[in-house]
Amino acid sequence: MSKQADISIPRHIGIIMDGNGRWAEKQGKPRSFGHNAGTESVRRVVEACLTKGVKYLTLYTFSTENNKRPAEEIDFLMNLVPSTMSRELNKLKENGVCIHTIGDLLHFNNMVADCCRQSFEETKNNDKLHLIIAMNYSSRSEIQRAVSKICSDCKNNVITTDDISETLISSYLDTKNFPDPDLIIRTGGEYRLSNFMMWQASYSELLFVDKLWPDFTKEDLYDAIGSYSHRDRRFGLINNKNNEK
Repeated sequence: MSKQADISIPRHIGIIMDGNGRWAEKQGKPRSFGHNAGTESVRRVVEACLTKGVKYLTLYTFSTENNKRPAEEIDFLMNLVPSTMSRELNKLKENGVCIHTIGDLLHFNNMVADCCRQSFEETKNNDKLHLIIAMNYSSRSEIQRAVSKICSDCKNNVITTDDISETLISSYLDTKNFPDPDLIIRTGGEYRLSNFMMWQASYSELLFVDKLWPDFTKEDLYDAIGSYSHRDRRFGLINNKNNEK
């Protein structure tokens, strides 16, 4: 692969996986049917990222706002996450995938938290793809927790207010060990970030897809990467062609 081709591949893709429930309802099935089908799309997207050489993939799996859903659906999701991780773990390990989680796991039951910790421990030496599962995550909550930690460290003289910069704030976020997303994809036909990586998405390219998540294919991801490769990312600057004039 040429150097130019490498540049055209986003280093970090974030996906807001929307539409499981609506996909199931269209077929006259319970919402849980759609969540199950959505795990197949996760498998396809992980495989596509491995094929294309994407290094980081963040999946918005469960937001803090999802806690307002019916208890039956929440219970199903809390069982689906560990069962899916356990089923896929060996294959992910073989493919060089390292599993991470972001979000506030303290409110999850021990089964979910233990599964997340075990998955990271068993894959921590892999680096072909970093798969980041956003669970009980919201950007506002993440920023609030970061501000709380910064205030505490200022109070304890670990840092001073003069130390506070964008770089320092980023180092207190859940994503401190990962680059900001280059491309954020949202399925399901909605046009908003829904509290996903709002700090990190400042210069992310955004792509909104009408397909519901269970219908999202490898080819859809390849098309998204193709769209990204044709965009001119200037980060507030003017493009090189204009610079040359």
